Amino acid sequence: MPIKPLGLTSALAIFAAFPALADMNFNRIASFATPQNMATGEDAARETSAEIISASEDGMTLVYTDSPLGVVGLIDISDASAPKAMGNIDVGGEPTTAVFIGDKIFAGVNTSESFTNPSGKLVTIDPATRRITAECDIGGQPDAVAKAPDGSFLAIAIENERDEDLGDGGLPQMPAGYVVKLPVVDGVADCAAQLRINLTGLADIAPEDPEPEYVDVNAAGEIVVTLQENNHIVVIGADGTVTSHFNAGELGVSGIDTKRDGRLDFAETKGAVPREPDAIAWIDGDHVAMANEGDWKGGSRTWSIFHKDGTLVWDSGASLERAIAEIGHYPEHRSHTKGTELESVKFDTFDGVPMAFVASERGSVIAVYDLTDPTNPILRQLLPSGVSPEGIATIPERNLLITANEVDLRADGLAPAHVMIYERTEAPAAYPMLTSPGSDPLIGWGALSGLTAGTEPGQLYAVSDSVYGAMPRIYTIDAMQTPARITAALDITRGGHPAQKLDIEGIAPDGKGGFWLASEGRSDRLIPHAIYNVNENGEIKQEIALPETLLPHEIRFGFEGITVAGDWLWMAVQREWKDDPKGMAKLLAYNTADKTWGAVHYPLDTPTTGAWMGLSEITLHGDWVYIIERDNQIADKAVTKKLYRVAVTEMQPAELGGALPVVTKELVRDFLPDLAVLNGYIVDKVEGFAIDATGTGWVVTDNDGVADSSGETLFWSIGKVE
Repeated sequence: MPIKPLGLTSALAIFAAFPALADMNFNRIASFATPQNMATGEDAARETSAEIISASEDGMTLVYTDSPLGVVGLIDISDASAPKAMGNIDVGGEPTTAVFIGDKIFAGVNTSESFTNPSGKLVTIDPATRRITAECDIGGQPDAVAKAPDGSFLAIAIENERDEDLGDGGLPQMPAGYVVKLPVVDGVADCAAQLRINLTGLADIAPEDPEPEYVDVNAAGEIVVTLQENNHIVVIGADGTVTSHFNAGELGVSGIDTKRDGRLDFAETKGAVPREPDAIAWIDGDHVAMANEGDWKGGSRTWSIFHKDGTLVWDSGASLERAIAEIGHYPEHRSHTKGTELESVKFDTFDGVPMAFVASERGSVIAVYDLTDPTNPILRQLLPSGVSPEGIATIPERNLLITANEVDLRADGLAPAHVMIYERTEAPAAYPMLTSPGSDPLIGWGALSGLTAGTEPGQLYAVSDSVYGAMPRIYTIDAMQTPARITAALDITRGGHPAQKLDIEGIAPDGKGGFWLASEGRSDRLIPHAIYNVNENGEIKQEIALPETLLPHEIRFGFEGITVAGDWLWMAVQREWKDDPKGMAKLLAYNTADKTWGAVHYPLDTPTTGAWMGLSEITLHGDWVYIIERDNQIADKAVTKKLYRVAVTEMQPAELGGALPVVTKELVRDFLPDLAVLNGYIVDKVEGFAIDATGTGWVVTDNDGVADSSGETLFWSIGKVE
């Protein structure tokens, strides 16, 4: 199969993007699930969140806002690798941002009755007594709260947000927003001395209705504020007057994916749209960095650096979105809107190195940039985060980076919201484990659902599932590199066009330069359970449908993996079908010589309450057939993610329609420790296993195409398989 080599320029770019072993790197050292902060007796199944996060001045405590519960949550990070729950504190409304000044917490709280009658307050919290000690009426609905570096005042963005369901959701929608500057004296907010700074008449878009979104304060006491929907930036001097303001501009970007169509194509262009920045951060006394998330009409998928006089210094263009695609975190289902959606940005200095941290809400990653030269930021790392990172905190004195990840998906059986902690050390970067940099055109990938080995050491092939239904592909992986590299992508075609109605979950070499593919199938979507043979060019040359005797018994959970044993093709059927005894899944066999079918039964582990157990992969090696068995649970609910093996001598297929022999399985490896190595939550889908030409076992997880998922793909070796 054709493989496009990495050029010198690409190799140099990769070196710049992902640091050498001697460099300092951030790695995740702990994760904290927000439900842990609920008190005994509370309904722990309620939705919770971690949105905006800050650290205490001694760097030992975190506070985050949790709007679904109406609380701020506290975390003890005295031991950053073992965060401890300190509980929640009710704030009497929807908290938006909380920050420490001294030993007190100051939180903006939205108490609005409606969009047209907004209200809010600033509450002072004593974390020692867990009580609110004071409140300030701030006149409207607060969004971001920032403190002056010396703790002398707070800046509060009073957004008075618009109703997105009113008319076309646009501006103006009164009342107008403003910024509050509120002095803090000896740890006490001076409510009477608050200054409400008018921002009307500045923006080109709806000047009568500014909607402040985010604020930051520099060492000179200057406040910078984004008016996101107005696409405008305002700088407020230390005296509380507007000193400069400017339009954030429009930008068109090329080399991105702009269509939600089940395929990844990074050769498209998005016309000029307003940047509409969300978060903003001072990077020195004259420059600010902003994340151009977009809200109303815009979102350029970029982040930018501007001089405070409005001069554009630098913009990321397509570079960050493409880098996110290279590590498998691109959310194809968001292509038609704002792509990776860069929402948050944080600046700080670690060991003398100025750094920007940029959060991709939809890609669920944090980009780490070296800002030594603000006209030429250098991407150093991409860090895996939880689902939808919203807030970022830094503690450079302890070499710590913190993210708050807002989405709680437990109602759908998925992961809760998390706070994640990273430490900067001399250890090599642990993530990504698999990348595709240097490919031309850019190889976007994700949802890897099956794995097999080639003839060379570390040569592997993977397939992706129906998440990319318009782009069925076979990926070539070089596992000898660190991180492992996707070096080529082969489209699966039918009649010269990308094959449709496939859900590829298994792959095995056919011995003739092509592959056998197993498609899981889903009849309610007209995707058949079937076996396909493709040649070295990816063309489908043969399709083998299920035998008539099985069709009445099918369910949506079909083939998961395929392997070759002489004339026999063996497929693991994920779950029990209607004709299977409870706790028994079929290992289904097809003889390519005489075109007959058979099967054996595989005994599944007993699932925990509310879970199901199933198979994810099947691989023949030597005298054994290796099978991945897993439950459908995630995070703290995950119990079974295991590799078993069955002796080849037991793989004697019986005729379908009658009693099937039951094979004996032997545990080879529990994958739970492997899945915990990145110190995140345990992911659900261990989907691929292969043994390469040297006898080394390799494992890959399916990231569901970053849909309701953190997007993390774990790829690792279990060493020699005897």
